[in-house]
Amino acid sequence: MPDIVVMFFLLGVIAGLVKSDLSIPKAAYDTLSLLLMLTIGLKGGMGLHGNLDLELVPELLLVMALGALIPLIIFPLLRKILRLSLADSASISAHYGSVSAGTFAVALAYAESHNLLTGPEVTLYLVLLELPAIMVGIALFRHFDTSVGVKHSRLSLLHETLTNRGVILLAGGVVIGYLYGPLNGAPVTDLFTGAFKAVLALFLLEMGLTAAETLRPIPWQQWRLLTFACLAPTGLAGFGIAAGLMLELPLGSTLILASLTASASYIAAPAAIRAAIPQANIGLAMLASLGFTFPFNVIIGIPLYHQLLLALN
Repeated sequence: MPDIVVMFFLLGVIAGLVKSDLSIPKAAYDTLSLLLMLTIGLKGGMGLHGNLDLELVPELLLVMALGALIPLIIFPLLRKILRLSLADSASISAHYGSVSAGTFAVALAYAESHNLLTGPEVTLYLVLLELPAIMVGIALFRHFDTSVGVKHSRLSLLHETLTNRGVILLAGGVVIGYLYGPLNGAPVTDLFTGAFKAVLALFLLEMGLTAAETLRPIPWQQWRLLTFACLAPTGLAGFGIAAGLMLELPLGSTLILASLTASASYIAAPAAIRAAIPQANIGLAMLASLGFTFPFNVIIGIPLYHQLLLALN
């Protein structure tokens, strides 16, 4: 059985396909997206609290570099070969450079059930991959966007990227979570983390409704993107495997990192990109990330990456 929150996405898809009058008010969606981004940041910061060690610096820097590198590699492929628009290319690059919290949860459970050793810092991979990927995706769009008739200066580009509300909430959440930790911050952070899955379920319901719009009719003309969504995870997992082997991480940590680089975001990236790049078709990104890439990773990918790691070791 898939995670229960994924069932809410499927409910949204079904409701959309049967043309139900179900809808999530925009104000409610905005609130849900803000809560999700802040909670992800807080969870990462609390994971960092008390676990910050200089020996972790190379590992964390390399993980952050992967978050920035993957969108840069994917973007020209989407633009030139898949022939997507600038907005959709930047959006999907950010989604695939970013990561899936659901895939993380499944990979962690898989590692535990197979008694694979994992480091305490693996929870930080979520934020460390999320932030750079979203920033690079927005920066790519801002850099190449000529709709306003003038080029964005590097300074204004940097400002817009760093001050986007998604980036502010994710980064701010990390700082707050790190400063207060899970104990001192409990009166506030427990409320966010305790409601995380419930908020995520409602958010995914809206995302399912959005994705359903791209299925009426089924976008066969996007066959290139759907093929990419099925093939990309295995290739992207190679980045995580290579980084894990280079850093000599425990097998479980490497598996989780590979699973994350193979995944695509359906939480923070849609919320951030929808606000920063309104021209992007978020339903298309959700169709690829949650409709194809997520099931592939959960059903086939994670066990496959484990076998690849065993063979390499």
